Amino acid sequence: MFNFYLSYKYLHWRTPASDGPLQPSTLPDNITRFFIPTKGGNGNIEILYAAPKTTNNDPPKSPIFFVHGGMGGAFVWLEYMTYLSARGIPCYAVSMRGHGNSWYPSFLRMVYGTTKRMLADDIVTGIRWAQDHSGGQEIVLVGHSSGGGLCQFVLSEQEVKVKGLVLAAAVPGCGSMGVYWNWFKLDPWFTLRMLFHGWHPNSPLSHPALIRRVFFSAELTGAYVERFMALSSPYESFLWPLGMGYPFVSATKVLQQIMSRERGESIMVLCGGGDKIMTRSVMEKLAGFYRGAYAKLVGQKKVDGETTKVEGIEGEGGEDTAGQGVRFCVVSGAAHHLQNDVQWEIGARKLLEFYEKL
Repeated sequence: MFNFYLSYKYLHWRTPASDGPLQPSTLPDNITRFFIPTKGGNGNIEILYAAPKTTNNDPPKSPIFFVHGGMGGAFVWLEYMTYLSARGIPCYAVSMRGHGNSWYPSFLRMVYGTTKRMLADDIVTGIRWAQDHSGGQEIVLVGHSSGGGLCQFVLSEQEVKVKGLVLAAAVPGCGSMGVYWNWFKLDPWFTLRMLFHGWHPNSPLSHPALIRRVFFSAELTGAYVERFMALSSPYESFLWPLGMGYPFVSATKVLQQIMSRERGESIMVLCGGGDKIMTRSVMEKLAGFYRGAYAKLVGQKKVDGETTKVEGIEGEGGEDTAGQGVRFCVVSGAAHHLQNDVQWEIGARKLLEFYEKL
């Protein structure tokens, strides 16, 4: 717990090579890469697409649009995209600016000048492109960690409408100060290491051992952790997480942008049972945030639904609940990056079950 990793060799201060970390030769056969222009014309952002495996008689299904969290990229969704597209669902994943194979602002511009609003613009651009690419289909929006926070933000700002929303180990729209406190408790050298690293934003995740401690379970192979780190962003925005420390969305506005809100649970909160930062208590608070808003909308006759009792439902691990517009599911043993951890397929199955009920 008290090992002090001074890992300067893992820190980067320059814009990466223009060809990006994930080359076409390393993409799975079922994945196609697109580049689309961003708002303001600063550069192109990456969209990965997994075409559905279907027959000519299959009706088109709603696409799923995935959003990564801090230091991630579209690559963090490759397992889920492969699993779900094999079951007939078209899947898209975006890399926001400064991530994956999208364009990279300079170090100073990214770290100190890139806001959650700018990153949200990339998400909105990607969603609209995916809707056009899929023939105008309603999308199901899935966001992980800080990317889940951005998904809530763009809905609260009423910029897009979606069929359903999945918040996977997501930053709560009601504020994330508890998450940061959990991280400080997990890593007692956090602040001192930041000082030695010149306040580099990647300092808390500047060694494979730190990546594993925060993101993954002990069962995941070291080779996977090393590859994940190699694909991660060389530096990250400070303003993104700082803009989410306190409440930053309206839960009722988020719900009003979800078109399936009157057909049962339209929001899924997906929790890693072994997550040390987005702990179960944090995720239960997030579920309660939206359940309370749903009950309020029903009471005001703005949603034609029922404020039913929250009850346990069948699911792997026996810890899942549903009611008041929200399905809460736990992936037992999975850490923060539940979509990449050894238990990833359990989470993918739970997401599929939610999707099929929308």
